[in-house]
Amino acid sequence: MSCLRYFTTHQSLTKMSLGLSPYLRKALAEEGFSKPFPIQQMTIPAILEHKDILCIAPTGSGKTAGYVLPILMNLEGKTDTKNRHVNVLVLVPTRELAMQVNAVFEQFGAYVPFRFKSLAVYGGASINTQMIAMIYVNVLVATPGRLLELVASKAVHLSEISTLVLDEADKLLNLGFKEEVYKVLALLPKKRQNLLFSATLSPDVQHMEQLLLHEPHVIQLAQEIENVDLIQQQAYLVSDEKKGPLLRYLIKQKEMQQVLVFTSSVYQADLVADKLNKNGIEARAIHSQKSQGARTDALHHFKTGKLRVLVATDLLSRGIDIAFLPYVINYELPRSPKDFVHRIGRTGRAENPGEAITFITTEDEHHFKVIQKKMKKQVDVISAEDIDLQGF
Repeated sequence: MSCLRYFTTHQSLTKMSLGLSPYLRKALAEEGFSKPFPIQQMTIPAILEHKDILCIAPTGSGKTAGYVLPILMNLEGKTDTKNRHVNVLVLVPTRELAMQVNAVFEQFGAYVPFRFKSLAVYGGASINTQMIAMIYVNVLVATPGRLLELVASKAVHLSEISTLVLDEADKLLNLGFKEEVYKVLALLPKKRQNLLFSATLSPDVQHMEQLLLHEPHVIQLAQEIENVDLIQQQAYLVSDEKKGPLLRYLIKQKEMQQVLVFTSSVYQADLVADKLNKNGIEARAIHSQKSQGARTDALHHFKTGKLRVLVATDLLSRGIDIAFLPYVINYELPRSPKDFVHRIGRTGRAENPGEAITFITTEDEHHFKVIQKKMKKQVDVISAEDIDLQGF
């Protein structure tokens, strides 16, 4: 199910060939998806031609399939490398993104007519288990710190990397990984294909572009701030003490079966999830202080529809990637308009509509006006005083 957002259905198969091999076209057809999104139309042919890529595009635009498919095709006849010498390296900023990207490689990799193995490695999990799993890996999806640990342990060698992907490069370079990324780059062979994907063209990304890319094929799609029209938005003016009852009222009144709730602190995330559970609404919190196992389990249950409410902090506003998420609720406002857009951008993705609801207090009103101005979108504000919250 991880690839469902990448192609739309009921289109002629010839429209999505883009130079892909028959086995990959068959993979897409068997998944029931045949029309590529714009980012795939632009990236797939260029990557197949072994060009460097600079792609500035919002999350949720289908970029992962845009590089996974041609990378798999380019690997044909080249995966018979020495053990622990990987062919392709994908650097990502978070554990969640590492797992998501690896899942796409595994899904399409199951169709290739040659030996292929991918693996995701990241901190917060057993390094010994990852070292054992490194046997005959072709595509390694990694966070920088854990990768360097594995290199130091001689569990993996990077001297035969033919393609490097930096995914969510702006976030990768903004989360304190910059020094580690440059250490990784120093270990790679000079001759290779470089693919750089980013939501924004920050100064750090521009510097990385100049350092890495040779005559790149440049792709720039509309940013998330321009895509909020896909999202139906409402805001509720509510006091702090009535936020909990209002949240429970909306979940029940709208019969929400899959809703992502954002808070601004770990403490509040745990508190909101606890209150929901006590009122008969199954919920779990996911944040940086949860173990990797707990985070993975909660995210899996939420994605598969077994968990009704997931309460998250801004750490995961980009990391949660679900094809058809119907509802996002901002229990508290984030600090910046950009974070607000990242939050609500978990819904209304890749041509699928969604609904975003925001709670604001009287103290938040000015900040919310700034957010609306930055989004260039006016949001209707409803007074919670007019709602009977008795019993919620």
